[in-house]
Amino acid sequence: MQKLLSSRRLRLAALSIALCAAVGAAGAQGFGQPAIDFKGAVRAASPVIKAGDTVELNGTGFQPGQSVTLLRGETVLNAQPWTADAEGRFKGNVQIPADAVTGRHPVVVRAANPDAAVVFDLKISKELPLSGAERYDVTTNKLVQGLYQVAHSEASNALFVTAAVGRPPVTQSELLKLDPVTLEVTARVTPAQVAGQTDGRVYAVYGVAVDDVNGNVWVTNTRDDTVAVYKQSDLSLVKQFDKGVLPHGRDLVVDTKDNRVWASGFGGGKFVAFDATTLELVQDLTVASEVRGEEFGPMALTLDRAAGKLYSVGLSTGEVVVLDGATGAVDKMFRFPSVNGGIGVAIDPEGRRLYVAAQGSDNLVIANADTGEVLHDVYVGAGAVYVAFDPHSKLAYVASRGAGTITAVDANGNIVANLDGGTFPNHVLPTGDGTVYAVNKSRGAEDQDGDQIRRIAPKAE
Repeated sequence: MQKLLSSRRLRLAALSIALCAAVGAAGAQGFGQPAIDFKGAVRAASPVIKAGDTVELNGTGFQPGQSVTLLRGETVLNAQPWTADAEGRFKGNVQIPADAVTGRHPVVVRAANPDAAVVFDLKISKELPLSGAERYDVTTNKLVQGLYQVAHSEASNALFVTAAVGRPPVTQSELLKLDPVTLEVTARVTPAQVAGQTDGRVYAVYGVAVDDVNGNVWVTNTRDDTVAVYKQSDLSLVKQFDKGVLPHGRDLVVDTKDNRVWASGFGGGKFVAFDATTLELVQDLTVASEVRGEEFGPMALTLDRAAGKLYSVGLSTGEVVVLDGATGAVDKMFRFPSVNGGIGVAIDPEGRRLYVAAQGSDNLVIANADTGEVLHDVYVGAGAVYVAFDPHSKLAYVASRGAGTITAVDANGNIVANLDGGTFPNHVLPTGDGTVYAVNKSRGAEDQDGDQIRRIAPKAE
């Protein structure tokens, strides 16, 4: 009997040791050596991903030899872990299910040896069929690389288009003057070289607005944190503002009611205003986000001329700020939870409709301009980057860079036309008589569908 008890005790002791070893091993697996100063990130190689696609994912910033597993919910996306190379990089393909829901999907990136984790959003878009082409006459002209924005002058009967190619140092940039009917270039100028630089960079032009009272064209020099003014007549330089007057300048609007030119700067919630006659800086303000821990990053800027109110959308917070055009005081701040990557904003002053286009969520939000109440949330296509309202047709036009479309949407959220916009549509401009101009970018100099300006005119009924 004593031998039997001793044998049992020995087996229990052995089992206890084995269980402790197993728990210890599991603990070591779950709480192994953590990565220090982890900088791993994953990006999709394609800017547009649809259900059923095979997507290449690229990883950077990992530690050499780390193994990486991707999870969406409890589903492992890569059957075998990927291993970071000597430079901390990897690439691999993931199959998107054919029934994947449109939207932003959080994917957990789990690294091991040493352990780390990060989450990135994998956006699934859908394709909207083209429609409504029979309603319009469309004329196109290929211009130069890097088209960015277009402005229309009624006084000069001309279009002004900005173009800039590549990242700093930007050495190729032009301000173009066009005939609004033929779309032919009638004048052009390359901005001056940046003072104090020896690498050939110029004051590249991006945002553009016209002042028909003083006969000027205003542009933002985004890469050099400043603004410049040119003469509409011959594109001669009137004034180049000093570097730093506007961090990462985005959009411009001319407020003839208050004789001001307003500009938005993406960096730090910045807005500045200039006297349209003296060209002096008269207002410099910073708008804070109402989202805790976030920064309001102004993108597009638009104006309700009759009311003297400015509207701008923040890129990362889904907020729209309403400013008083005379004082710069914040009048209202709206937040739209379904707006991810807000870039475009437009106002229908008579119908009291606010339009917000979002690149990250592919949608156009239509809201009550006085209360911020969301009236319609419209899917318009991958990468919606700009929206403008046409008072003649009462339609909002959205340029969707990823989808390659110009979409016309009515006040009730109905898509009345979805037009081919060529490669990477970037900006759209209604002129108030039903005519709409749009510019797009390209995949390179040989891309025949890029670097175009479009004149979209409604057919006579």
